[in-house]
Amino acid sequence: MVTIRLARGGSKKNPYYYVTVSDRRKALTGGFIERVGFYNPLARGKEEKLRIDIDRVKYWTSHGALPSPRVAKLLTDYTPAAAA
Repeated sequence: MVTIRLARGGSKKNPYYYVTVSDRRKALTGGFIERVGFYNPLARGKEEKLRIDIDRVKYWTSHGALPSPRVAKLLTDYTPAAAA
C-alpha cells in the first residue's frame, strides 16, 4: 500500500520533515517513490514553513495513496496562496 507521510531530516533538536510518497513497508527514512513537499516546524521570520505540491498529492490519492494522520491535518490547513 502506498502512503503519503513525513520523513524526518535535519539535525538534533532541529527537525525538518519531507512529505514523501512511499510504500508503507519501507522504513520512514528509507526509500521513497516521490518527494512532494516539506514541513519545517521551527520556521522563523520569513522562512517557509510548509510547501506541498497539491497536484502531485491529488494524483497519488487518485491512485490509492492514503495520507498519514499528520499529513492529512497539514493538507487541510495548507493554502498555497499563503505560502507564496
